[in-house]
Amino acid sequence: MKNHISFPLTAVALVVSSLAVFAAPVQAQDRPAMLAPLGDPPNPADNPTTPEKVELGKLLFFDGRLSGNGAMPCSACHLPDAGWDFPEKISLGYPGTTHWRNSQTIINSAYYGKLFWAGSSKSLEGQARSAARGGVAGNGEDDMMEARLAFVPEYRKRFKSVFGDTWPNVRHAYMAIAAFERTLVQTDTPFDNYMRGDDKALDASQKRGLDLFTGKAGCAQCHTGAMLTNEKYYNLGVPPYDGWETDALAQITFRFELYAKGVTQDKYKKYKDDPGYYFRTKQVADLGKFRVPSLRYTKYTAPYMHNGMLASLADVVEFYNAGGGENEFSATKTKLIKPLGLNDKEKADLVAFIESLSGERIVMEQPDLPPSEPLPASSN
Repeated sequence: MKNHISFPLTAVALVVSSLAVFAAPVQAQDRPAMLAPLGDPPNPADNPTTPEKVELGKLLFFDGRLSGNGAMPCSACHLPDAGWDFPEKISLGYPGTTHWRNSQTIINSAYYGKLFWAGSSKSLEGQARSAARGGVAGNGEDDMMEARLAFVPEYRKRFKSVFGDTWPNVRHAYMAIAAFERTLVQTDTPFDNYMRGDDKALDASQKRGLDLFTGKAGCAQCHTGAMLTNEKYYNLGVPPYDGWETDALAQITFRFELYAKGVTQDKYKKYKDDPGYYFRTKQVADLGKFRVPSLRYTKYTAPYMHNGMLASLADVVEFYNAGGGENEFSATKTKLIKPLGLNDKEKADLVAFIESLSGERIVMEQPDLPPSEPLPASSN
C-alpha cells in the first residue's frame, strides 16, 4: 500500500501544476471519465518537500507549543487513530470553549485547493496558521508560539538546518506542518487500483455501486475527479447541529463566530443555523452552503457533514436518497439534490463503493517531543 511518506524532489515535481497533481498516471479506457485515480501530491515551488522539513513538521504537528495554552496541537483535533479527524459531531474546542463545526480528515488534504468547510484557506500553510490562531481552536498568538519554540534547542537546530533561521520563525513552522501533511496521502485504494485497470480490485457490489454513483444516484455531479469533489459550494438541507438547542457553551461559540465573522445585528439575533459560505461572500444566495468534501478515506471519518449530523455512510446515502433535508436556509438548497428512489440493495451497493475509496487505516504514533531548556547565557 502507498500509505507512507514519499518525497518527490525532482525539478519537475517542484513546479507541478494542480492539473498534473490530479491527473491519473494510468486509467483504464473503460472506466468512467468523470472519475480518476489519484496521482502524486503537489510539491509547491515556494515550499518544496524535503525529508528534513517533513520530520520537523511531524514534530510540530504533535506539539502543543503551537497553541495558546501550550496543550492544543494539530493532533488534538486530527487524531491518527480516529481517521485523522475528531470522532464527534463537533471538533474539540480550546479549553473553556467548544468548537462549532465537524473536524475534517487531513488525509489527502494536500490535493485540496480550498481548505475548511467554507474554503477560507487556499493552502495547507494557511490552514495551519488559521487553526493554530483560531479563537475556538488553537487560540495561539504568533509571537508567543514563536518564543516557545526558541526555548527548545532541538527546534533551534532544526529550523536553522531546514530554513536558515537564527531563531525559529513561526511562519516556517506552518510551512513545515504543511510539508508533513502533504505526505499523508492514500493513492492505492481499491477504487484507484480498479481505475488503473485491475478488474478484481472491486467486488460485484462495489462495481454496482460505482454504476449507481455515476448514474442513477447522481453522486458524480459534485463528487468528481480524482479527489471526488468539484470543490463548489451547496446547501443540501443538512439539519442544524442539535447541540445548539441544549448546550449553552455551544450557543456562546455560535454567537461568537457570528459576531467575529461580521454578521449584521439583525442576523446575529435571527440565525439559528450555520450560514456557511455566506460568511465569506455576504451574499444571501450563499446562506447555508458548504464546500463539497472529498469522499476519500471517509470509511474512517464518521460522523459526516459540516456539523456531524449524519452518523454513518448508510445515513449519508439515506439522506441523499430522501432528497436531502430542510434547514433555516432551505431557500438556497441546491436543485441538484432530489429523491433518488434507491432500494435497499442499491443503497448497500452505494455504501460498498464509497468504502472502496478508502484503503487501510493510516496510523502513526506520537513522536517524542524535544524538551525546553533555558536560553544560553550568550543569547540574553
